[in-house]
Amino acid sequence: MTRLTPQLTPDPAAQVHRPLRKSWTCDQLAADGALAPDAIFTAQQSATRMGLQVEDILYAHHGLSRRALAEAQTDRTGSQLIDPIRDPPDPRLVAQLGPAEVLRHGVLPWRRMGGCVVVLSSDPDRFARRKSALTAVFGPVRMAFTTEDHISRCISTQFASHLVRRAENRVPRDESCRRWAAPAAIRLALLVVTILLTAAILAPITTFTIMTGLTVLIMTLSTGVKTAAAIVGRAALPDGPAPEPASLARLPVITLLIPLYREKAIADHLLARLEAIDYPRELLDVCLVMEASDHTTRAAVGRARLLTWMRLITVPDGSIKTKPRALNYALDFAHGSIIGVYDAEDAPAADQLRRVAAHFAQADPAVVCLQGMLDYYNARSNWLTRCFTIEYAAWFRVILPGYARMGLVVPLGGTTLFFRRAALEKLGGWDAHNVTEDADLGIRLARHGYRTEFVNTVTEEEANGRFWPWVKQRSRWLKGYAITYGVHMRNPVRLWRDLGAWRFFGLQILFAGTLAQFLLSPLLWTFWVIPFGITHPIQALLPVWAFWAFAGLFVATEIASLAIAWVALGRAGKRRLWPWAISLQLYFPLATIAAYKGLLELTWKPFYWDKTAHGVLLPKATLPPQPSARPVSDGSQKP
Repeated sequence: MTRLTPQLTPDPAAQVHRPLRKSWTCDQLAADGALAPDAIFTAQQSATRMGLQVEDILYAHHGLSRRALAEAQTDRTGSQLIDPIRDPPDPRLVAQLGPAEVLRHGVLPWRRMGGCVVVLSSDPDRFARRKSALTAVFGPVRMAFTTEDHISRCISTQFASHLVRRAENRVPRDESCRRWAAPAAIRLALLVVTILLTAAILAPITTFTIMTGLTVLIMTLSTGVKTAAAIVGRAALPDGPAPEPASLARLPVITLLIPLYREKAIADHLLARLEAIDYPRELLDVCLVMEASDHTTRAAVGRARLLTWMRLITVPDGSIKTKPRALNYALDFAHGSIIGVYDAEDAPAADQLRRVAAHFAQADPAVVCLQGMLDYYNARSNWLTRCFTIEYAAWFRVILPGYARMGLVVPLGGTTLFFRRAALEKLGGWDAHNVTEDADLGIRLARHGYRTEFVNTVTEEEANGRFWPWVKQRSRWLKGYAITYGVHMRNPVRLWRDLGAWRFFGLQILFAGTLAQFLLSPLLWTFWVIPFGITHPIQALLPVWAFWAFAGLFVATEIASLAIAWVALGRAGKRRLWPWAISLQLYFPLATIAAYKGLLELTWKPFYWDKTAHGVLLPKATLPPQPSARPVSDGSQKP
């Protein structure tokens, strides 16, 4: 397969002969004396080097608002600055092009006047690139000035219902769980329970033995695959390339989508961590995504002062309220060619985005998703956070990288994800109805021939350290696993063809095996009675060798899990938590409670998103130093 040419190192010769990016804005600002000539020249150099518009540099580094820049352009050209909020566009013209296309290309068909269509844009070059396509749709066109923020606000206000429907239905119907039939799930659950109860009444020992044997088999297969992943991925992830400062010319624009919901205690921490990211601000597009009805988060963010490279994206109310729906809505407003996803409580490594850009630049075109490693900054808060940290270390530092190297389907984590935008949009984004949209997207990526790789960079999060909130969070994950498995197994033959035998087998072990293991775990717990001299129920039915084989497999899987935890904690630099790994026998039973809760919810509220509260166990030591001052973004940024 053809590889992408590395894009991070510019051609020096090309740099020397490339003309400076000048603009009418610079001419007018110079004429008005608004900026010194040397500042304008520096901005032109930066724009030329990075392939950006000069206006982007002036906005990011010189405190000039988008409106001021647009007014400078119109003053120079003698044209008028049009506000499409006050003077709305013809909705029929917008519908011809499509609201999403308007947002993507920054060109808004406004009115038909004088035999041609007036198209609003903030950038003459962008209009020129789209002019032939616009002419094919509308006939003769001419440009008038507006600001990019005005276009976003106009579309989000006047075409909200269209964008909401699009966000909720971007994924093709046959790949989405929105067709989930709760009544059918109830009937199936009742049938399974009836069969098991009948068998237990008629032949209790035989039924118990068969179910225990099945559980041991599932656990053995699951642990075997994890052990194989640990062996295959025994080498730690390489550090990977990190671009040098001289290579800024080829760094891409990265949009970070950060969904927020009922976040009353996280806003200041989040903004401080985002400011600590080492990436050129003119190439960074941070979108804080919140629900229109979420007054709690709006008040928290309203007390903060946003930087110019941060925007608020307000998601109108719809038929559901989920993280993937919010991500789908915000995707249309994104500016970057790479889309990243963070959670509200995340603390990413400072050089993370540079590593992501470098990895994508040198990766095969089929690699369209990068997953970073997740860890916890509040591991020492209590027993639950310690166990959670051990589990995450094993999952993200050993098991999942091993899955990727074995060629198996990688169920994505919900944060520190980075996508090539074109591929993400081609897939339809996230399934808005799926409460584990990350795991589902990992499967859909694999089914469409794309690959996920891991990048050696860490994002720290806040571990859930309270019993019932932990159960609720895990029940949502397991409910989503069940829905995801059900969606992709609608047509097993097609799934086999899409994935191939090896990945199909791996998916069965990962999804069906995980669910079955948690649901049937109480059968395994009965083996703990043996050390106390209590006769196990299945001893009456099995030969001695068969019984001890079962017991031996159970012990072997526990030893393997402890070994994986040891390796993972070593990679995470947290071997001090090793003594707590033994207590995981008391930790994982909580997931069994969560599994039953999640499966019950499938029958009456399958799309309900059980919100996890953030900022509960937030150590102050994890915060980066606060800056002395924050530039304030103008209110027109809020679409």
